[in-house]
Amino acid sequence: MDVSQFTSLSEKTLIQSAQCGDLEAFNLLVLRYQNLLFGIALRLLNDEDVAADAVQEALISAFRRFHTFRGDSLRSWLARVVVNACYDEMRRKRHQHSVPLELFNADGEEIETSYWLVDPQADPELQFESSELESAIQKCLDKLPPIYRLVLVLVDVEGLSYEEAASAAGVPVGTVKSRLARARLQMQKSLQMAGELLPASYRVELPLSV
Repeated sequence: MDVSQFTSLSEKTLIQSAQCGDLEAFNLLVLRYQNLLFGIALRLLNDEDVAADAVQEALISAFRRFHTFRGDSLRSWLARVVVNACYDEMRRKRHQHSVPLELFNADGEEIETSYWLVDPQADPELQFESSELESAIQKCLDKLPPIYRLVLVLVDVEGLSYEEAASAAGVPVGTVKSRLARARLQMQKSLQMAGELLPASYRVELPLSV
């Protein structure tokens, strides 16, 4: 079967083939989620090359144990594998980057945010403005406690559902919702304080109290 025929197959069919050891089917599944997986790794590791390596290692591990996937949300399952690989990388490098040990909590909810990738085809002026905006947002994200930063990135940045984020983070859905509410509130306050850092077209008049 050629690649064009593979790409027309349903995710369920590809999963079944991949669980039987079909690497091509697995690679086609990964293509559907590669931007999500790399985005999570990039925010965790704050380094494109290291993030790419972590994703590669995670996917090798995922393929080897893909038979353990039980058919819920594939993207949250893959996200969990990538998050775990990134945690391993941060633990190996923490002495180099001065990452405090308390960032690795019992729930496994540590994350380092990073910049969002800018479309290389975008208008130069828009690229500059996007870069300014990302820099300002990153500074605000960095102020969030790690356990709040994680759920904000998974849900509001990467678009996972509450259930998927809970699976990826390894916590109950209720925990995701409560931490996300606190994260959003803290992010709003932080953006309010950092208004002058935002590009002019993104500045809004926020209330002095929330």
